[in-house]
Amino acid sequence: MENCLFCQIVAGEIPSQKVYEDDVVYAFQDIRPQAPIHILIIPKRHISSAQSVTDSDTAILGHLHAVIPQIAANAGIAETGYRVVTNVGRHGQQTVPHLHYHVLGGRQLGWPPG
Repeated sequence: MENCLFCQIVAGEIPSQKVYEDDVVYAFQDIRPQAPIHILIIPKRHISSAQSVTDSDTAILGHLHAVIPQIAANAGIAETGYRVVTNVGRHGQQTVPHLHYHVLGGRQLGWPPG
C-alpha cells in the first residue's frame, strides 16, 4: 500500500530502528515506547488489521508468532515476561492501518491495560 506508514518502513523509505527482519516479518523499536522495551512486529505484506485476516494469512501469522519468542529473548525480556498486543480499529486504538503487534516488557505491567 503506497500511503501506508508501515509499508513505507518495510520498503526503507522511512527510517526505523530495526530489531529483526526476515522474508516475512519486520520488527522495529516503537517511536513512542510505553515500556522500557517496546517493539513493533509487522508482516511485510500489507494486512490492514486482525479484523482483515483471512485463511490465506495463516502461514504469515504463524511465522510472526513463531519469531516473537526469539525477539523477546534478544531484547532480554523472555525470562521475566512480556505482553503481546494488537489493536483493532478506532475503539481499539489502532493508529496505523497495518496489522502490527506490540511486544512490551522490561517492567511490571499493570492490569487491566485500558
